[in-house]
Amino acid sequence: MSGDLTGRRLGNYRIDGVLGKGGMSVMYKATDVRLGRKVALKVIGEHLGADAEFRERFVDEARNTSAIDHANVVPLYDFGEIDGMHYIAMRLVDGADLASLIADGPMAPERALRLLDQVADALDSLHNRGLVHLDVKPANVLVTSRESTREHVYVADFGLTRRGATGHRTRGGDFLGSPTYAAPEHLRGEPLDGRTDQYALACVLYACLTGSPPFKGDVPTVIKGHLAGEPPPVSRAVSLPPAIDDVIRRGMAKNPAERYDNCVELISAARKALGPAASPETNSPRAEGAQVGPYGQQPGWGQPGPHQQGAPQGPPQQGLAPHGAPPLAMPPQGMPPQGMPPASPPHGSPQQATTPYGPPQGYRQPPPGYAPPSGYSTAPGYGAFGPPQGYQQPGYPPPSPPKKRGLMWLWIALGALVVVGGVVAAIVLLGGGDGGSSPAPAPNIPVGPSGAASSAPSSNAPPPATIPIRPSS
Repeated sequence: MSGDLTGRRLGNYRIDGVLGKGGMSVMYKATDVRLGRKVALKVIGEHLGADAEFRERFVDEARNTSAIDHANVVPLYDFGEIDGMHYIAMRLVDGADLASLIADGPMAPERALRLLDQVADALDSLHNRGLVHLDVKPANVLVTSRESTREHVYVADFGLTRRGATGHRTRGGDFLGSPTYAAPEHLRGEPLDGRTDQYALACVLYACLTGSPPFKGDVPTVIKGHLAGEPPPVSRAVSLPPAIDDVIRRGMAKNPAERYDNCVELISAARKALGPAASPETNSPRAEGAQVGPYGQQPGWGQPGPHQQGAPQGPPQQGLAPHGAPPLAMPPQGMPPQGMPPASPPHGSPQQATTPYGPPQGYRQPPPGYAPPSGYSTAPGYGAFGPPQGYQQPGYPPPSPPKKRGLMWLWIALGALVVVGGVVAAIVLLGGGDGGSSPAPAPNIPVGPSGAASSAPSSNAPPPATIPIRPSS
């Protein structure tokens, strides 16, 4: 390159910094000023752009990348030439490459297989279109966790991708690619196909599981190992099942015909060989909360949790279906399933948490003989409305039948009536006749103003002053 382009403008792209450098190009972080989005801008210098062969390769890379519509292939936005410099604008992946993730040592087998399975799917899609990547290595596998709930992989750098290539070299005979992950037929200049990428993927798998490529040393030593050597057993470098050694050995077979049919099959065989070592991580985002039990609760719902220490252990409460079984029939409206906690109390009632094993913490059983006010229930968690009719709170004795206060008041009323009746009867008997004696003379009742008596009436005389009254015989 003639120099660093940071701070300059290349067409509609403002170059913000360097992301990485290769043998033929520099990758910059840039901003598309038209759309205001960040991009990765791959640029080849004037000295290479003047070479017709490199210019042709660069245009082929742009066309091949844009032709691959796959979720694990870096999307291409634009390409062109400005001031003698050719560029390709593609998505800026906010993450790290696989090489940096294994720089400090091997990664967990499950994570390695989860990432490389995406790489394998992208490569098989490429091979189905008659293309061969020819530069599969950890530095060209970009990993990001900013775009989804799991780590997402992008296969990048299609600068060497060819259709039906035969020995990928320059016209001057120079080898193009990375010898550390190159297949024997690639190094020898023989016909290539998708199995060439599979060999490189097996080398990447080896590096992920052990922390280093299968063959190390200077370039001649590495090339000699790919051409005639056997990869060192993975199980000797790390504590993994020996069956993974056979998978790596087949994926890196010197004869392409002895390898797997495709890249996905290679990763599937590795997962089977690793067995429990490749099982999903228990703390992965997808593992948590993935399984749901009956009624929408997590498996084991209804069992005592950490806050219920000392709760009795035993079989599941009646009415709860075991995990994996179909939910049981729901009880009638208003009646919670037996063994389930009662519903939340109504608004305004005491907020007391209940469990399937007894009263809430701090709750006191009412003393014997206590009668709650009318309309109020002492059962915890039900407020002023009480539990549904016929429901018995687990852990409590059956409620005592209500006292028959109405019968007592009935007897009191009857006794009062008897007393009143006796009093009335006594008054009547005491105020009656004298048992056959002659009646007493009737009193004279004064009716006039003077009060004087008269023995003989007269027509002109004033009205009598008294009137005799006699009781009838």
